[in-house]
Amino acid sequence: MDSTTNDLVHEFPPFLKVYKDGRVERYAFMGTDPIPAGLDPKTGVQSKDVVISPETGVKARIFMPKIDQPGQKLPLLIHYHGGGFCIGSALDNVAWNFLTYLVSLGNMMAISVEYRLAPEHPLPIAYDDSWAGLQWVASHFNGSGPEPWINEHADLNRVFLLGESAGATITHDVAVRAGAVGLVGLKVVGILMVHPFFGGKETDEMYKYLCPTSSGRDDDPRLNPVVDPNLGKMACQRVMVFVAEKDWLRNRGQAYYETLGKSGWGGTGPQDL
Repeated sequence: MDSTTNDLVHEFPPFLKVYKDGRVERYAFMGTDPIPAGLDPKTGVQSKDVVISPETGVKARIFMPKIDQPGQKLPLLIHYHGGGFCIGSALDNVAWNFLTYLVSLGNMMAISVEYRLAPEHPLPIAYDDSWAGLQWVASHFNGSGPEPWINEHADLNRVFLLGESAGATITHDVAVRAGAVGLVGLKVVGILMVHPFFGGKETDEMYKYLCPTSSGRDDDPRLNPVVDPNLGKMACQRVMVFVAEKDWLRNRGQAYYETLGKSGWGGTGPQDL
């Protein structure tokens, strides 16, 4: 084999390496092995996997708590995992532990969308897959959708979106898109964004690589909500933003908080924790 094929073209720790021959090598993370859907014995939460887009093969995992009575309606949480748009999964141990606990504690349903990862599927594919997930949920309006659990038990007037890191950026994008197009069939009550990733004045080389159509800096509305003309149309009543004191994304999360408050958005909040 030509030794030059092992030459690194891009390296983005702690996410991935890209070689001259096109190979992509992801860094190994603890707890990211896939877990089959089924019963979680610790919480009693049931889960199953469903295909939400036969055209693309995109699927999601649905989590259901113990049901006390037939036809019981529960709030629905739609989750988008983090991982820099290039690692992570709705089917891994991290998502399993987090969502089974949350669903059990909050007595709610949850759906985690297994969006396709870059660079094999360049951005904005992850955004579009995630949007397709929300549209799929909305197709269950009046109990007429393809998934019985949602038809029977999801209260589509109490839908919440949640994401961490890149998943928080996706959460923001999906909520803005829902408001801009006037998505019918469900009501997004609130969104929760944990350590959202937004861009700055300097080019983010990894994002630019993963999204070839983006500059990777603050003139991209997905990276800089300040320049998004649809920000004030966000389809939710409440927003909660979580930032960490020593996280390098803290200032960007704070700026998002301040920008949303000035955008003309009609909700309450945002709340910053």
